[in-house]
Amino acid sequence: MSTLPWLHPERVALLEQALRRRILILDGGMGTMLQAHELDEHGFRGDRFEHGHDGHAPAHEHPGGCDLKGNNDLLTLTKPEIIRGVHEAYLEAGADLIETNTFNSTRISQADYKLQHLAYELNLEGARLASAACDAMTAKTPHQPRFVIGVLGPTSRTASLSPDVNDPGFRNVTFEELAENYTESANGLIDGGADVIMVETIFDTLNAKAALFALSELFHRRGARMPVMISGTITDRSGRTLSGQTAEAFYYSVRHARPLSVGFNCALGAEDLRPHVQTLANIAESHVSTHPNAGLPNAFGEYDESPEHMAGIIGGFARDGLLNLVGGCCGTTPAHIKAIAEAVRNHPPRALPSDAEAEAA
Repeated sequence: MSTLPWLHPERVALLEQALRRRILILDGGMGTMLQAHELDEHGFRGDRFEHGHDGHAPAHEHPGGCDLKGNNDLLTLTKPEIIRGVHEAYLEAGADLIETNTFNSTRISQADYKLQHLAYELNLEGARLASAACDAMTAKTPHQPRFVIGVLGPTSRTASLSPDVNDPGFRNVTFEELAENYTESANGLIDGGADVIMVETIFDTLNAKAALFALSELFHRRGARMPVMISGTITDRSGRTLSGQTAEAFYYSVRHARPLSVGFNCALGAEDLRPHVQTLANIAESHVSTHPNAGLPNAFGEYDESPEHMAGIIGGFARDGLLNLVGGCCGTTPAHIKAIAEAVRNHPPRALPSDAEAEAA
């Protein structure tokens, strides 16, 4: 990737300038915000899928007889005004970077709804929506440009582990299939105007490697590259990803991609994520990011950590020089992001090793 020119060099320059000046703010949870709308099946289907058939789909690929409620990514097409509203709320709260509503916009994940044919369109329109919101906010605050993160989620399958406890050698997806899925989705994100691509919520590093391979091949075909962010997830207090890697092992497995940033998100709250972010801050040659949950889910699957409490913990991250980018994941809202932005505002960003060495010299 590193030998290619940037696809949008002026945008990359603006982003790099901002990263040198201060800790940048990511947005918060999308699903959390969408749940507040309490949409029913009709709400998710909209006019396009009202009768259970998508005129753009092949005859054997349509959502007839298949519930679409819960397919948050589909709202990009059926309720774009809601998705745009979520983006705008996070921008108003102070977010510098907005993630596209494309966490499950791969053929593999959309196949659960018989909507795999929409993968490219979901990514294209997801990036366009986020880009329009960012452009409008940048016009209001030209001193603070906003950026679009095109999200590639982990998919609903894992390349490293068997889904069948009775057959440890079985796999329900191949590296090649994952790479094909990521290529199609990334094409949509790029064509829709994303500034950065993020491979996020990585529970299986082999899935991430398929995404990074797909991006590398895609960039070479296009003759230009984009900044890439990588964010894993520590699945429990064992301090490991689902596929068994520690934070340090995870970093060294992906550093070859020379990412803009490496970090952790989801699964844990800020307090439980701190030691793993600390590990990355100690060893990473790239920027370090984190966007944790608002604590751990309670018995009802809800998140109780208040904006003030979460911001207080993350303020400590910033004070100790661990962060370059920070936001929120499950359970976080614009109130959380506003509080986090305030908590880190007066702290300088973590110095990259190359910068620290230059200063020492």
